[in-house]
Amino acid sequence: MSSDVDARVADPVSAARELVRVRFPEASWALLTGSVVTAHRTAGSDLDIVVMHDDDTGYRESLRYRGWPVELFVHTPARLAGFLERELAARKPSTHRMLASGVPLVGDPGDLPAHCARVLAAGPGPLPAAERDRLRYGLTDLLDDYRHAGDAGERTVIAAALWTEAGRAAPAFAGRWISGGKWLLRELRELDPPLAARWLAARDDPAGFATEILERAGGPLFEGYRA
Repeated sequence: MSSDVDARVADPVSAARELVRVRFPEASWALLTGSVVTAHRTAGSDLDIVVMHDDDTGYRESLRYRGWPVELFVHTPARLAGFLERELAARKPSTHRMLASGVPLVGDPGDLPAHCARVLAAGPGPLPAAERDRLRYGLTDLLDDYRHAGDAGERTVIAAALWTEAGRAAPAFAGRWISGGKWLLRELRELDPPLAARWLAARDDPAGFATEILERAGGPLFEGYRA
């Protein structure tokens, strides 16, 4: 591992641009994105590169280049448009975030990064009633399982699921994007920093936090729920 780090081209933009020119000389445009170009960069950050290639079918590939771990996201116009449309429907804007924060490597993506930034800023809008009820029902069911678990192992597993789902439900009920992993915490902190702190503190005993989130959304839901 140390040899990989030592061999790195120091500037991630230079390394990414070189890789694109070697692998994709016909690319319409390419962006370097992800944590490596933000304040969230760490020693383990990789090069997330979005490539627009009109003559390819599109794919995702992981590799190493000049000491950097690399994730390639190769798109055609139709493939990228489909990704963006499905993300909006699912309220999970991963590709929008990548494009909005990207650093140009070759070519010109036009208004696409700015458009994605506007979509992110606008948010997904209120949850549809059916989805809101589904989340309420799911949290109610998990909370009931947690409160009545008699097996210590099962209680630990249920606690992890309840903690995660309550964290995901909080921004969703507030009409925000649905996220996972590190983006879930970032979304919670942007929504309500004290709420995010309470969520972190509730990891081992999430019943109180889950109850708070349910009450914000209208309370538990079991009787009368129909999907």
